[in-house]
Amino acid sequence: MTRTYNCIDSDGHILEPLELWAEYIEPAYRDHAPRLVRDKNGKERLLIGEKILGSEKGLGALGGVGARDGVVVDNTMEYKDGRKGGFDPHARIPDMDLDGIDAAFLYPSIGLFAGAVDDPKISAAICRAYNRWLADYCKPYPDRLFGIAMIPLQSVDAAIGEMKFAREKLGMTGIFVRPNPYNNKMIHHPDYEPFWTAVEEFDMAVGFHEGGNSGMPQVGMDRFETRGARHIVTHTLEMMMASLGMIWGGVCDRHKKLRVAFLESGGGWIVPWLERMDRHFDDKGFNDSGLSMRPSEIFQRNCWISFEPVEGSLSVLADYIGPHKILWATDYPHPDGFFPGAPEMVRQKLRGLSDNTVQQVMAGGAKGFYALH
Repeated sequence: MTRTYNCIDSDGHILEPLELWAEYIEPAYRDHAPRLVRDKNGKERLLIGEKILGSEKGLGALGGVGARDGVVVDNTMEYKDGRKGGFDPHARIPDMDLDGIDAAFLYPSIGLFAGAVDDPKISAAICRAYNRWLADYCKPYPDRLFGIAMIPLQSVDAAIGEMKFAREKLGMTGIFVRPNPYNNKMIHHPDYEPFWTAVEEFDMAVGFHEGGNSGMPQVGMDRFETRGARHIVTHTLEMMMASLGMIWGGVCDRHKKLRVAFLESGGGWIVPWLERMDRHFDDKGFNDSGLSMRPSEIFQRNCWISFEPVEGSLSVLADYIGPHKILWATDYPHPDGFFPGAPEMVRQKLRGLSDNTVQQVMAGGAKGFYALH
């Protein structure tokens, strides 16, 4: 019996068990696996090589869904005490059922920091271990839980190799990439051309996803000191620049089959951003892009954007962007996630719009992006 998908979480997260890399990583790289350490304040942080990463709240906060509403106090949590469904697929399904979610596409938590690993071979080993574990996490519910592969873009050859493994051996249909520069190269750098060609060949959806204090270059970190301000700046502005690279930088124009989504950075910015690109495209004095069509047309062909369930602009922009180009997400089980209640929050934002618009936002956009049938 084929499952019907009427409600799809386009960007949920897992919580990697502390023993993941010890159990799944190749023995030669076990000493280089990410591990938790405690800082001088007793907070759990992530040690990768010589880098200590994570915010002053500690990694325990990663599983603190409910903190947004004050139901959970995330700055005193231990990582192991995070929402159980993040670690255990059997505990996740009842949480999905509570919200009527038919399918969830799953991104990392600790693994959001993987782009900070400098050594390409170690990065590749970390990604391989994570992807093998994620496939096992999803295996009991193959029509409901879909893993998004972690890719070591520090090396183009390693990234292509891991994508091939994830597609052919694990059956994954999507990859996760940070919007931040890897090796100080923007995403439209010519060195990445073989990678984008391979993405097309393997027919993989590409989800751009920012992370927290991650050890990668992040815009605004040098201008703001507080966690809130940095979160506001980095998530949205890094994604705006990644979208500029993919669209104005010509990646999507050259690789017409790409499916690209800009996740967890809000959605309202995409309209003025595309209009600004279009104005520069139409202005002969500014159009140095070499694009074959207007940026907004490239977006319509190749791109999707994720709105958060509380965004007031969703109802105004849904039909303007095209509801089939819109995604939404719970961000479960992160502290700024929406659980329970995310699907109903989205439906409330869409109240008064057509049934087709609602259906496209709730599930159609995700089905198109992830090629879910």
